[in-house]
Amino acid sequence: MRLTIRTHLAIRTLTACAVNPGRVLRKHELAEAFCASGNHLAQVINTLGRLGYLQTVRGRKGGMRLARAPEQIRIGAVARAFEAGTALGFCIDHAKTCCPMVRHCRLRGALKAAVEAFYGVLDQYSLADMIRDNDGLVQFLDFDEPIVALSTPCTHSGIFAAAN
Repeated sequence: MRLTIRTHLAIRTLTACAVNPGRVLRKHELAEAFCASGNHLAQVINTLGRLGYLQTVRGRKGGMRLARAPEQIRIGAVARAFEAGTALGFCIDHAKTCCPMVRHCRLRGALKAAVEAFYGVLDQYSLADMIRDNDGLVQFLDFDEPIVALSTPCTHSGIFAAAN
């Protein structure tokens, strides 16, 4: 299964906040570190806030921080929230398909089961599991230190500039 860019950005944003507890992170810091469009990231941050994963702070010293403990944030739940409405296969959404075999095909059921198995595995992991004993990630996402330049220059014409 392929996750959308929004889902990747959501998990990265939550991870960055988990690695920097007690610190308010700013959108531009994350956009630079993730090589992402600021506008695209703003939409993800807004959604994470509405879902109760992030607490957003307005104003000059504004930004975001986790609204829940990392142990309480399940990766599967985040992926489901951002992947809602994204079908793995053409025929999963019966209302939108024009497949002439839809009434007789068993692929749709198999694909639905596969998607649920995929999310079931992600449900086994929390945000805390993603950062525990992961020194390289912690160092990369330590925004108290200057961001280490990527080996390949990052431009907003890259993958994270495209909308999903």
